[in-house]
Amino acid sequence: MEISGKNVVVTGGASGIGKALAKAFKTAGANYVLIADQNEENGKAVSKELGVKFVKTNVAKESEIIELIKTANEDSGSIDIFCSNAGIGGEPMLLDVSTEDWQNIWEINVMSHIFAAKNVLPQMLEQGRGYLMNTSSAAGLLTQVGLAPYSVTKAAALSLAEWIKITYGSKGIGVSCLCPQAVKTPMTENGAGTAGVDGMIEPEECAAAVLEAIEKEQFLITPHEEVLEYIKRKATDYDRWIGGMQRLQGKFEDFYGDLFKKT
Repeated sequence: MEISGKNVVVTGGASGIGKALAKAFKTAGANYVLIADQNEENGKAVSKELGVKFVKTNVAKESEIIELIKTANEDSGSIDIFCSNAGIGGEPMLLDVSTEDWQNIWEINVMSHIFAAKNVLPQMLEQGRGYLMNTSSAAGLLTQVGLAPYSVTKAAALSLAEWIKITYGSKGIGVSCLCPQAVKTPMTENGAGTAGVDGMIEPEECAAAVLEAIEKEQFLITPHEEVLEYIKRKATDYDRWIGGMQRLQGKFEDFYGDLFKKT
């Protein structure tokens, strides 16, 4: 899908990858860009800096996603590209993660994508075109040492994107799923653990990869090229891959500290 002249919505747009996406879409000639985020202060600052619309939105609430879509339609007449980008890192490990914490990360990292697709797809199908971009993570493909809730929810986000592409891809709906390793965002300001094993990239690199994928209508977006090789190794010999991940975990015990003793 060509970016120029399109109407775009980006959740999690007040910082990090979301902000970089909004800037990239504007630079590429998008007709209208709306960013959504819970952080009102940052959202308004980005809105002023980039000249985009901002709507304070809790993506974990379907009613607020519906209002977000309504606002974009009222402003621009349609939505061509919806980037469901908001997400959180959640609590570490497993045994001490409360049911409430599991529910919170599930709602933000998974249900937000479901709410967006459920409520924007009908109009995209009616207009005969549309594009969904879901931000998952390399953790959704390869798991994340030390973070069970993050790994599980990112895998679910990837699976949802696959299902939508399979089901609606022949009906004019483009779908891409962003799966980077460590990116320099507020989420990784205290370190990225094993996700940073191949180095951190800038949010702008992710944004550039996303726009290229949308233009090519490419499903999987892996700004870290190493991820594709890891996927091949995992698929070829699952047990060997798990053994390698266990060894990687051992190298990062100092980073995660006493948390490993609780697994």
